[in-house]
Amino acid sequence: MLFHRIYGMPGIIGCIDCTHIAIVPPKTNDPVYPERIYANRKNYHSLNVQLVCDERMKILHVNLRFPGSSHDSHIWNNSNIEPVPRNIHERGNGGYFLLGDSGYPLRPWLLTPVANAETEEEEAYNEVHRRARSTIERCNGLLKMRFRFLLKHRVLHYAPNKVSKIINACVLLHNMCIDNNVELNLEGDEADMDFENDSNNDQHIENPHHNLQLIEGRRMQRRVINYFRH
Repeated sequence: MLFHRIYGMPGIIGCIDCTHIAIVPPKTNDPVYPERIYANRKNYHSLNVQLVCDERMKILHVNLRFPGSSHDSHIWNNSNIEPVPRNIHERGNGGYFLLGDSGYPLRPWLLTPVANAETEEEEAYNEVHRRARSTIERCNGLLKMRFRFLLKHRVLHYAPNKVSKIINACVLLHNMCIDNNVELNLEGDEADMDFENDSNNDQHIENPHHNLQLIEGRRMQRRVINYFRH
């Protein structure tokens, strides 16, 4: 796997994160798209779009169903991609996982950073995790720079369902660019390059009903941490 070759961490099959795409506020009394659920934690209206990418920044999965108020972990737990790595693990292929930030639940198939790393191995794990997971952050940025109307200050003036279709088309075109090695032209308005990292860095609060999965996740995390033991 290229992730292993590039970053030295075995088993990575992709990186996951969410990014906000700004939209005009829907009508307050809209029965399908009420305004309040699209107001995000940064006080603007958006869709919270979940992306999974590979080491080339090709997008493997996109989830466009959730409004800006949705937490990243809620989107993950209710997405149709969540069962895929879990089923791979349950079928006995336990050495494969996604990388996510601390806003996601630690699972054997979704590894997060170690909070308050104490040992050299934990610090090494966190550093490699950070560098590898930065791939999805760069992917988010690249997608928005290819299609600058996705940037925060270029608000999409459409209903949420139409915005979802626009983003989906952008993802398809982005992947075509990756497959065909189309370089990004960065000439133009310098202000457009000032996009922010809008991932949710809040610590995930564990559901007590998931304790067994959390314990298994810690075991897998420990296995990978031990890989960095000198």
